Amino acid sequence: MAPSQLLRLLDMVETTPPLVTAVVHPVDALSLAGAVEGARRGLIAPLLIGPRARILDAARAAKLDIEAYPLIDVEHSHAAAARACGLAACGEAAAIMKGALHTDELLEAAVSGAAGLRTDRRMSHVFVLDVPGHPRPLLVSDAALNIAPDLMTKRDIVQNAIDCALAMDIRKPRVAILSAVETVNPKMVSTLDAAALCKMADRGQIVGGILDGPLAFDNAISRESALAKGIVSEVAGQADILIVPDIESGNMLAKQLFYLSHAQSAGVVMGARVPLILTSRSDPEASRLASCALAILIAQHKLSKRQ
Repeated sequence: MAPSQLLRLLDMVETTPPLVTAVVHPVDALSLAGAVEGARRGLIAPLLIGPRARILDAARAAKLDIEAYPLIDVEHSHAAAARACGLAACGEAAAIMKGALHTDELLEAAVSGAAGLRTDRRMSHVFVLDVPGHPRPLLVSDAALNIAPDLMTKRDIVQNAIDCALAMDIRKPRVAILSAVETVNPKMVSTLDAAALCKMADRGQIVGGILDGPLAFDNAISRESALAKGIVSEVAGQADILIVPDIESGNMLAKQLFYLSHAQSAGVVMGARVPLILTSRSDPEASRLASCALAILIAQHKLSKRQ
């Protein structure tokens, strides 16, 4: 059984038609099985893209029946990524799922100007975490894509995370801009960026959420810690979204929650014309399925904003 917060994502898309999803280079048993299970659960309608012989070999090794799914034969993983992006750009796929290829290989194809997937936003990754003992889902960004984001990249990271939360029906998500301290210190760039991001939200350059920062991790998620430090804030102690200063801190934070707190997660790349589902070899089935459900919610949210 999926953890409660991830199960909620699956429940939210229970009556939604499957999302046509370009599955990039599913040439091993794990990635192919994830796509097939997502299809079996009615979450995705997979388009399998990769070398035909290798996909069929993987299906035989895993004893998977893939006869019902379209298989687009291309020579190698680079070609698979390019074809998937092309299908998404022309509307033939509503999401892209990473298979057995490196993340940077898929993202290189997605950010290429020729792919047609770029928007006016920088792409960024969002983890949706179910942390045991925490009363609500916790979104962490960006722990996977942008290495050392500048202020304007952080603006996009924040807006992407807010849009993800809104797609999950979290209304007016509370966004904590994290640093090591909760006061502005000119020697710490992350605190200056946090203050600037909050002012950008005041001026309508970031919309849909409530921002505060800089906040340290403890007073972002613990009301007791925030009260002890005299922090008066709509966000402190009850953040829905944690925005980290850089990829190193974000990656450490997410993995500490995975391995020490036994959190499970869904994950998606925002900022492109379609959601990109990035799964890891170590992800359990619940996380893979929840990531598919998250992509459906994001696709629906994008569609509702256009109507």
